[in-house]
Amino acid sequence: MTTTTSPVPEQVPESEGPADSAVAVRPARLIHTESTTEIPVHLLFRDDPGPAPAAVKLRPAVVARRPDGGPDGRAAGARARPAGPGVDPALVERPARVLPGIAGVLAGVGGAAGCAATAWWAGVLPPLAVEALGLSDRAEALGPAQWAAFAGAGALGLFGFGGLARGRTGRAWVLGLFGRYRGTVRRTGLLWVNPLLLRRRVDVRLRHWRGEPMPAADHSGVALRVVMLVVWRVRDTARATLGLEDHEGYLRACVEAALLRVPVAAPGAGRGAVQATQDALTRLVAADAGPVGVEVFAVRPLRVEYAPEVAAAMHRRRIAALDAQHRASVLSSVVDSVEDTVTRLTMRGLVNLDDYERKVLVKDLTVAFCAGRGENGA
Repeated sequence: MTTTTSPVPEQVPESEGPADSAVAVRPARLIHTESTTEIPVHLLFRDDPGPAPAAVKLRPAVVARRPDGGPDGRAAGARARPAGPGVDPALVERPARVLPGIAGVLAGVGGAAGCAATAWWAGVLPPLAVEALGLSDRAEALGPAQWAAFAGAGALGLFGFGGLARGRTGRAWVLGLFGRYRGTVRRTGLLWVNPLLLRRRVDVRLRHWRGEPMPAADHSGVALRVVMLVVWRVRDTARATLGLEDHEGYLRACVEAALLRVPVAAPGAGRGAVQATQDALTRLVAADAGPVGVEVFAVRPLRVEYAPEVAAAMHRRRIAALDAQHRASVLSSVVDSVEDTVTRLTMRGLVNLDDYERKVLVKDLTVAFCAGRGENGA
């Protein structure tokens, strides 16, 4: 039999008096823990106290998993999900099996020589070629053996010369056979590739593109137009070519999405704000494009300008801010000059001013300094 145990609260003292008139107040039992233990049934109904039972080790209660989430009550949809697009984990670049180009050349030459020997054997070699090679003329008809030799030598020649390819630095081939990925060739020089394989050329050099003006916003939500420079390259040719329809178009879409999530530094912002914007954009675009085999090195804003619908208003606002800043600096300079003049006159004992005269002098000096500043500025 399994029962639930709980800590026993403090006993409430019984009221003094006769037993028939006062009733002891029993404390209410509260379940404070979820620990369980097993107690033998015969010990619950014993009359004599008997020896104390041995201590039973408590086992923690088992909490069942809730159907709508984990044991902590969170819903199943609240679990962390992997970031980035989902890609096939089996689609990973691997080297393809190719042979040096000399093997294809030898196979092609051997096939051509076999065709010539078979033609001489069947007696269909031109007389000029027979005389040039110094061979005796043979006059035999084409039979099954000759046709089989022609077919084998021709196939060898076609496979030898048809599989020759030239690998270039910065270029790769993605090979496929009947829709299945068979590997990537990054080697350079003369190679022999199975002519039955479908080849797709991929540029794996470090590349950059300068996009057209894209919509963005600054920290205040003002509409901007940004021209971006993205430095990138294809790292995994299998995922970039077979996992996407157009990896360059996908990269442009990632840049546009990042511009909508990251506030761009407004025109005229400091170098620190521009660097922070560049770092945030680079991290977001690299995280989105990395799982599909595209490696992003930098995403830099080249030109930032206000959108046409807000350009005039922001221009007036900036001019007003510059004018207010200029007026504040002029006023501070005038106040400092007036204070220095009055202090010098007073400390040197040139004038003895009361409060009213001091106010009049400060007013006149302020007007004079402001007028002089205005004439110099004009």
